[in-house]
Amino acid sequence: MGVTVDVAYKSLNKFSEILCGDKVEILQTEDSHILILADGMGSGVKANILATLTSKILGTMFLNGATLEECVSTIVETLPVCQVRKVAYSTFSILQVFHNGEAYLVEFDNPGCIFIRGGKLMPIPQNIREIEGKCVNEYRFRVQKGDTLILMSDGTIHAGVGQLLNFGWLWEDIAKYAVKQYALTVSAMRLAAAISQACDELYQYRPGDDTTVACMRIIDSRPVHLMTGPAQKPDDDEAMVDSFMSGDETTKRIVCGGTSATIVSRVLGRSLDVSMEYVDPDIPPIAYMDGIELVTEGVLTLNRVIQLLKRYAKNETVSEEFFLELDKPNGASMVAKMLIEDCTELHLYVGRAINSAYQNPGLPFDLGIRQNLVEQLKHAVEEMGKPVEVSYY
Repeated sequence: MGVTVDVAYKSLNKFSEILCGDKVEILQTEDSHILILADGMGSGVKANILATLTSKILGTMFLNGATLEECVSTIVETLPVCQVRKVAYSTFSILQVFHNGEAYLVEFDNPGCIFIRGGKLMPIPQNIREIEGKCVNEYRFRVQKGDTLILMSDGTIHAGVGQLLNFGWLWEDIAKYAVKQYALTVSAMRLAAAISQACDELYQYRPGDDTTVACMRIIDSRPVHLMTGPAQKPDDDEAMVDSFMSGDETTKRIVCGGTSATIVSRVLGRSLDVSMEYVDPDIPPIAYMDGIELVTEGVLTLNRVIQLLKRYAKNETVSEEFFLELDKPNGASMVAKMLIEDCTELHLYVGRAINSAYQNPGLPFDLGIRQNLVEQLKHAVEEMGKPVEVSYY
């Protein structure tokens, strides 16, 4: 079937705790994507260590082909025993989605996975196995494009206990809320952030437990090509533009830089129309060209894009305010939004020609030169779990 995924998570620390007792690992193999959510017992440093150990052990063993029995056995034997509760490990959920559409879900004591297909809640059968005295639910199934799966720590179902809700936020109510939000959101992060925000509100912004929501959406591959800077040798302009325009109908293209846009316009024989609307005084206006999704200015725009991507990668800074900024109609927000919400892989086409304007000592020092910006952009996108290729000319 050839599917890929959009995956993201949002965590809330227990009130007054610096470290989160939940840990999420997002891994990739040659033929699959793996999402692991571990919830360490208790809170703070101790819970963080337990959750980190659990997620790292599970991730490493799964990547090396270990069986579920071997994974659970290793966790039971490795993690220290709590002297108070006389139990040792953390709870966990594992979701593995293969590129051929097969999926594998393992749940141990975390709230059940929410499975949404076509705007409706799908049941997940109980297939309980006992391993090392622990009851583990294991489910193999097939996913379809458009499916959404949500893993949660128990901080979600504890939200509002003894405050706004007598018994917390019931799983059934969270699932209904997720289905409702599913129709309104366009990305895994927006859905995770929406559910997390609702939990925070029920906790009255003082979470009584570490709370994590991890979402995985099954989507088509969405490559993005971004070109910036003229080629070092003018004779390479045509080859650079030809490579930039490669791909199929799913490929989206961005040009960052006035000189780059002029080169693309000349090589393709297409007109370049610059917008006169300054929607943000700090970001130059965008331009329009047939066959190109987005044309923007170069250095100032890329600098703001990188700032937005770094905020996104931090996770804890992703809030309603962040998405409001991401939805602004300026070039930087539009580029960042495409890379965050509409991109599964990025290919950068970078010209090595030196633009004398970048060497102006009057420019802020943090702008750097194009090479520095490209490296920062590459690193930021890779931190989001998306592969990046760079071609220099």
